Amino acid sequence: MKVNVTKTVVENSAGQNKTLGEYSGKVLLIVNVASQCGNTPQYEGLQDLEDKYKSRGFCVLGFPCNDFGSQEPGSLAEIKAFCSSKFGAKFEIFSKVHAKGNTTEPYTTLNKAEPAGDVSWNFEKFLINKNGDVVARFQPAVHPTNRDLIDAIEKALDS
Repeated sequence: MKVNVTKTVVENSAGQNKTLGEYSGKVLLIVNVASQCGNTPQYEGLQDLEDKYKSRGFCVLGFPCNDFGSQEPGSLAEIKAFCSSKFGAKFEIFSKVHAKGNTTEPYTTLNKAEPAGDVSWNFEKFLINKNGDVVARFQPAVHPTNRDLIDAIEKALDS
């Protein structure tokens, strides 16, 4: 099933609604993040990806999520301060979401992408092409330096 996120409304870190369609023409990597997870060091690699490909129209969008082991209990201000000071993460962080069960956007839409179903854990990644279509879904253990992820990003940027 083709899943398009352009009409998906999310809440930015200022508490304002924003549609993902505002990123039209860009390649996005949407990630549910958590500060107290074994995958948390991926923040650094995610920022490296954005730094490497930003000039080509690539953005990482982080959505804090406390659904898995209560590993993101902090306030948004605490989360952003932690990400930037500990891992140098400057990519856009949104308001907290739910990625499983009674989901909130963008996961109500993203979880329809193949393989469909709830996010399995923190740091699951969804790659969105320039038209707003989900083109790949990567499990949490897939590190930002993974060749398959990098190849998928480059292919989406070249399309």
